[in-house]
Amino acid sequence: MKCSACLFVIGGLAYNLIEILWRGYSHWTMFCVGGLCFHLIGRIQSRCRKWRLLYRCMLCSAGITTVEFLSGCLVNLRWKMDVWDYSSLPGNLLGQVCILYTLIWGGISAFAMPLYDKCRGLVEGLGTRRQHLSERS
Repeated sequence: MKCSACLFVIGGLAYNLIEILWRGYSHWTMFCVGGLCFHLIGRIQSRCRKWRLLYRCMLCSAGITTVEFLSGCLVNLRWKMDVWDYSSLPGNLLGQVCILYTLIWGGISAFAMPLYDKCRGLVEGLGTRRQHLSERS
C-alpha cells in the first residue's frame, strides 16, 4: 500500500475515534473526511513549517472547516444522510459548520501535525525496509 493511502487510513481511523470519544458514534463518511483532513494537515505542516504554531493551527482549522462544510453540504444537505447538524449552535453556517468546532479543530491540529510527521516517517520507513528486503531476495 502506498504511503498516501496508509496516511489516509490513519487519518480516517483517528477522525472516527475522535468522533466516537466525543459523541459516542461516527459514520463511514467521516472516515473519508478524516483521511482527507489528515492529508491537508500534513501538507500545511510540511509547507508552512517555519510559521508559528498558532498560524499553522489557524490554517489547519480553516482547511478542516472548509472540508467539513463541503462534505456536509454533500452528505447532509444533498444526500440527506443527516450525519450531523450544528444548526442549534451559535455561529453555524447551514448547520454544517460552526465557530465552536472550528476552534476545536484548530486545537486538535496542534497534535495532529506532529502525529502526521511521525506516521509519515513510520510508513515511509516500512516502505523502504520492505523494498530492501525484496531486493535481497
